[in-house]
Amino acid sequence: MIDLISRRLRYAREKRDFTQADLSRKLGFKDRQTLAAIEAGQRKLSAEELVRATQILGVDLEFFTDRFRLVDEGSFSWRTTKHATPALLTTFEEKAGRWIALYRQLGERKNSVSPPVLQPRLPLTHQSSYEDACAAAENLGREWELGEVPALRLPQCVRDKLGALILNVDAPQSISGAACHVPGLNVILINRNEPEGRRHYDLAHEVFHLLTWEQMTPEHCEHEIPHGGKGKRSEQLADNFASALLMPERTLRPQWETHSHGDLHTWLNTTANNLRVTAVALKWRLVQLGWLTKADLLTIRDKKLTANGCSHTPSPTPRRFSEAFMQRLHDALATGALSVRRAASLLDMTIEDLGELFEDYELPIPFDL
Repeated sequence: MIDLISRRLRYAREKRDFTQADLSRKLGFKDRQTLAAIEAGQRKLSAEELVRATQILGVDLEFFTDRFRLVDEGSFSWRTTKHATPALLTTFEEKAGRWIALYRQLGERKNSVSPPVLQPRLPLTHQSSYEDACAAAENLGREWELGEVPALRLPQCVRDKLGALILNVDAPQSISGAACHVPGLNVILINRNEPEGRRHYDLAHEVFHLLTWEQMTPEHCEHEIPHGGKGKRSEQLADNFASALLMPERTLRPQWETHSHGDLHTWLNTTANNLRVTAVALKWRLVQLGWLTKADLLTIRDKKLTANGCSHTPSPTPRRFSEAFMQRLHDALATGALSVRRAASLLDMTIEDLGELFEDYELPIPFDL
C-alpha cells in the first residue's frame, strides 16, 4: 500500500504543478527531504497527513488507496467523433479505468496474471507509405491465418497473439473505442452498440495502434477520419491497415474478377455482408486497390449502401464486457475475494443486473439475489 500511496501522491502533486518544496510547505513539513522520502516509499504518510494531502490536492481518500482505479498507469488512445467533449471523455475514461483495474487486480490476487506475450511489432513508422501499411496487414492476416473472413477470427487472434483483453462496452455514441496500455496488460475497448461492420473496423484499427505503439505512440484522442478524408498520418496508416486486414486483396480479387457488371451497389452490399464489414468501407478499399475509378465513384450512391442495403433486423449486440472478464469476476465473487456490492458498484450496475449478466454468459450466479 505504501508504494501505491507514494506513487499517486507524486502524480497528484505533479498534476497540480506543485514542486516538492511547494507541497512540503503546505503539508507543514520542515524540509523537502521528508516529502522526497515519502514519494520514494521510504516513509509512510500518517493518517492526518494523508487527509491533509487530499484537501490540498483536491482528491478523495480513495484516490490514494483504491486499487480498482487506474492512476498514472494507463495510456489511452481514444477513437471518437468531434462531438466527444473533453469532460465526457474524462468521465468515461475514469469508468473504463475501473474496469481495467478490476480485471488486473483480480488476476494479481489469484496469481493468474498471464505471462507477458512476446509482442509482435509492425515494421512501420510515420515515414511508411499507405501501401506499406496495407502490405503489413496482408502479411499479418496470412501469419495469423485469418482466413477468408478475417473479421470472424480476428478477436480470438488478438487475445491469443497479443494477450490483449477486448471489452465490449456501453459507451457514449461519440466514442467508438480505444486502445489502452497498462503495465502487463493491453486492452481494446469497443462500443458494442455500433453496427457490426463498424465494430470490426474499430477493432482492426486499434490492433494497429497496439502493434505500433512504440514507434508511433498515438494521441490521447483522435477523431475518426471520414472514408476518403484526410487526417493525421498515423491515423490514416491505421485506417489503411484496418481496411486491408479485414478486406485482403487475396479474398477480394477472385470475387471482383468474376462479378458481373450489373448493379455495383448490390455487389458491394453482398460482399460486405459476407466479409462482416460496411459497404462504404469496402467501396473505399476498392479505390485503395485501384479497382474503382473516379468515374465509378460518381455512379455510387452511399444511401444505397446504408446498413449494407439491408432493411432487416441488424446483427445482435455483443454481450457486455467479455468472457475472460466475466469468468475472472465470477471466480472472485465465488471465492469471496470481492463483495457483490463492490463489484456492482465498480461496474456501475445493480446487483440484479449483475446477476443477469452472469446468466448471459451462462455462468452460475455466485451470490444470492
